[in-house]
Amino acid sequence: MPGLAPPPAPPPRPLGLALPVGPRPPLGAGAGTGSCGRMRRYARMALLCLGCGVCSLLYGFSQLALSLEQEPGRQRQAPDFAATGDRAAAAAGSEGRGQAGAGRYDYMKTHPSEKMHLAVVACGERLEETVTMLRSAIIFSIKPLQFHIFAEDQLHENFKDILDDFPYEGKVNYTLYPITFPTESAAEWKKLFKPCASQRLFLPLILKNVDSLLYVDTDILFLRPVDDIWSFLGKFNSTQIAAMAPEHEEPRIGWYNRFARHPYYGVTGINSGVMLMNMTRIRRKYFKNDMTPVRLQWGEILMPLLKKYKLNITWGDQDLLNIMFFHNPESLYVFPCQWNYRPDHCIYGSNCKEAEEEGIFILHGNRGVYHDDKQPTFRAVYEAIKNYSFGDDLVHSLLQPLELELRKTMHTYCGRVYKVFTKQLTKSVRDLYARRSKGR
Repeated sequence: MPGLAPPPAPPPRPLGLALPVGPRPPLGAGAGTGSCGRMRRYARMALLCLGCGVCSLLYGFSQLALSLEQEPGRQRQAPDFAATGDRAAAAAGSEGRGQAGAGRYDYMKTHPSEKMHLAVVACGERLEETVTMLRSAIIFSIKPLQFHIFAEDQLHENFKDILDDFPYEGKVNYTLYPITFPTESAAEWKKLFKPCASQRLFLPLILKNVDSLLYVDTDILFLRPVDDIWSFLGKFNSTQIAAMAPEHEEPRIGWYNRFARHPYYGVTGINSGVMLMNMTRIRRKYFKNDMTPVRLQWGEILMPLLKKYKLNITWGDQDLLNIMFFHNPESLYVFPCQWNYRPDHCIYGSNCKEAEEEGIFILHGNRGVYHDDKQPTFRAVYEAIKNYSFGDDLVHSLLQPLELELRKTMHTYCGRVYKVFTKQLTKSVRDLYARRSKGR
């Protein structure tokens, strides 16, 4: 207040340690309580810091994994494809019976009206063999089929003439494509293993609007509906992008485990003659590899793989697929041998147990066995389907003549188990007639 004198200034603080004034508490009094409280606070702070550190570490790992898998910042350039014939690389292909490629769809929500996409590559003297394969796909399948036929230019008109005469209007559509490889390496890819064989490697990059696809070699015969192998797409887990069968069931006669000079999948490798693909996943995936610590997409990894291993591979594109899935085994779904049954499954004695129990589902006549007398059992099935006329009675025109021919092959190892060749085929015929009767 005005008129009052200011309070006196505090005395100067003495130098040195100031001791508390007043009586000193007894030794130990209150010390336990204070130190315990401080220790509890320190412990809580330490736990809080540790928890924050763990969370930060987990977040960092998750971001690292995401960047490795998706690498959103990396700029990709699609390979430039060139037709090996006189067609333009950008040609959409020759379409038959309606517009090709019904658009993308979710394979997990497949409805009967949606198409199953089947691709094949035909070069040289493969016209008849390819048409016979397509016939076998048509006979028993339920849902509509979309064929993607990659063929040399001189074969296109022959394919059109034959396929346009097929009597299943509305059930079957097809598109003819030229043989196309990346421009800068077309010659090298075309001569790999067999002419045009490596075309299958580039299907995910060419058929960009196709979500899922079944690729088969020309020497494939379907003995049950394509719908059944197509259903494996729904069995893929979140990491699987493709499905194939093992190259061998018996390691003692396996090729890869005895002779391969490159990595291969599993114990005996895989056979790519029947390859089911979720192509959307293939296009998105970044693949581990032994060439760089950086994961590469499908279009980026093919040429580096060929350059590194071209002197070590024997079976061309199949070997490259084995190398890729050796480094990415979590991405492959393996289906049983009866879905890709080859002469190796019976010429040294029967070694496909699933076929012995349920029959052959898909027959693969590799090594030209449909066209020579080395494996008459395989040739008998091929001739029966080739000679069958659409609309004829399947029992009298297909099954019974085939049974008679198979009995003539019992002097061979495969002929001794000839019943595996007709077990599923008989069931497929019975199921087909049951569906027709139900639909009336």
